[in-house]
Order: sequence, then structure tokens, then C-alpha cells
Amino acid sequence: MPEDETLTVGNLGESGLLARILPRLRGAEPLLGPGDDAALISAPGGAFVFTVDTLVENQDFRLHWPSGFESSGYDVGWKSAAQNLSDVNAMGAYATAAVISLTLPHHTPVKWVEDLAEGFSAAVRELGAVHCAIAGGDLGRGTELSITAALTGAVVTGKVILRSGAKPGDIIAVSGVLGQAAAGLALLDSAVPVKDWSECMERLVYAQRRPQPPLLAGPAAAAAGATAMMDLSDGLLKDGRRLAIASAVRLEFERDALIKDAEKLESMAARLGKDPFEWVLGGGEDHGLLATFPPEAEIPSGFRPVGVVLRREAGDTHEAVTLDGEPPEVTSGYDHFEG
Repeated sequence: MPEDETLTVGNLGESGLLARILPRLRGAEPLLGPGDDAALISAPGGAFVFTVDTLVENQDFRLHWPSGFESSGYDVGWKSAAQNLSDVNAMGAYATAAVISLTLPHHTPVKWVEDLAEGFSAAVRELGAVHCAIAGGDLGRGTELSITAALTGAVVTGKVILRSGAKPGDIIAVSGVLGQAAAGLALLDSAVPVKDWSECMERLVYAQRRPQPPLLAGPAAAAAGATAMMDLSDGLLKDGRRLAIASAVRLEFERDALIKDAEKLESMAARLGKDPFEWVLGGGEDHGLLATFPPEAEIPSGFRPVGVVLRREAGDTHEAVTLDGEPPEVTSGYDHFEG
């Protein structure tokens, strides 16, 4: 590893960078700080959750894709709202307010920015965040487009659901789709031109452009007694590993429980020369939920079992996440600083 003076964010990756930044951030203690999908902040009369996320041009989205597709402001606005709403959802909360900060190059068409505002607002309405007010934000000039949204949320059951509560014997369940946004991204990045896209291909690209986080599922999971939960933004394996490490357990996924997800992607995978399980296991941005429930709990509608939580003792040589008892061959998952 390079010495500190030559160390870059690319050397460390997202997790390594956070490990160095977070100890340096000192202030009044929150009720719940970094490490989950949202923070929990004390306030007069109660507490609220708080989250923030950024989309940057050519890192998180492109205006012009190799396939010839062009991203609209509406798409980017929708995606910004969806990913932040999903973080609130993953805490078992519902969104109450949003503020938006835009960094815009001088040449950005006003129509594109208007469409972004429309897309953000439409996602809030159509995804069902009926209590979420859009309260304002900030505008700035820069060399590339970026949109940052910060959301607050209200806790439904009186407590938030963390990543750290999974127990051996719990049932692992997911809500939402797996791998579809990743398949859509692969198509956008491919040489298959837009004019040759089938209806099925267009649906997968739509899943990437306008994800559909199941916003009723988070509060429902909390009410059903979920022991741990998180947003699936970076892939089932990568996010599952985060939950497993936070809970000091092993997540054992069952391949048979994921076959139908892969089958839905087989024709696209064959067209692009990919393994559909790579998208199901390693693809992110569908913004579903990964949760664990006690074995006696009634798993709420919209969730489906995909595995079981196992004990992981100190010195256990097993991976934090396994697939049918073996380390999964797919290791991909999104990292802001890889590549």
C-alpha cells in the first residue's frame, strides 16, 4: 500500500475512504451516526432520520450513452428522488421533506433542468411518498452536472431498523426486483443501438432510468419485527456482506430462491454475452430491500425468502456471505472509486 502522501481515493475504495474520514468528523453525537442507510437525529418532540446522496454526470449517469440513448433531466431527477427515498425506506421510516442542490455547467439547457425538477417531483408522487414536502435547496455553477438531495423521514414504529440486528436463525428476505437495473445499464453501455431495442430491453432500461423502490415495504417490515434491513443499492452480495459484517453473522443465500430473477434476464444476458446471475447477485440500483426476520415472524407481503442467517464465530473462515454454502463466484458490486 502506498504511503499516506501518495495515497489516493482510488487506492482505498469507498469503504476504506470512509474508515479514514469518519473518525475525523467530530461534533455533537447523533442518536445514530454513520453505518446505516440514514442517520437518526434528536429533535424537540422526538427524532427523525436523515439521508443525503449525490448523482454526478459520467459517474452515476451519462447524458449520452454508447447505445445512442440520451438521458433526460426527468430520468435523473426521478433517480435522485428514488435512491434517497429508498434510504429512508430502509430504516423503516417514511420521507417527510427533501432539499435539492444542483451544480450546473453554464451551457446546461434550462429545459433539461426544468425536466429534472419535474422528474424528482413525479417520483415523490408516483412512488407513494405522500408525506414528503420538497422544501427548496441550492444552485451552483460547476464543470459537470450533479444533483444532491437530502431527505428527512419519520420513524413509523418508534424505532429504526438497523443493519446490525440480524440473528442466527433469522430468515433473509428481499422486496423488489433483482438485477434488472444492472441489465438495463449493460444495455445502455452496449453497442446495441436504441433502434434495435425490443420491448423487453426497453423495460430493463426503464428499470435503470426510473427505479421503483417499494416504499410500503420498509414500514411493513418494521411493523412485522424485522431484525435488520438495508437498501439494495450496490448489489445483493455487496450489500449483504455489509449487513452480515454489521451483525457479526453469515448470510447464506439460496441459489434456487434467485433462479426466477435470473430467468427474467436470460435473453438479455445471451444477447450481451453475460451470465444473468452476475446481474442478480452483483448488480445494484434496483433499490429494493434486504431484510432479516425472526423464524416465527410473518413475513410481510412483497417480501420473499432468499436464505437464512447463520452463526459466524470469531476466526470463522467462511465468507460473510455464501451461496449454497460456498463463497460466491460473483464478486462485483458498485463502488464509487473503483475503475
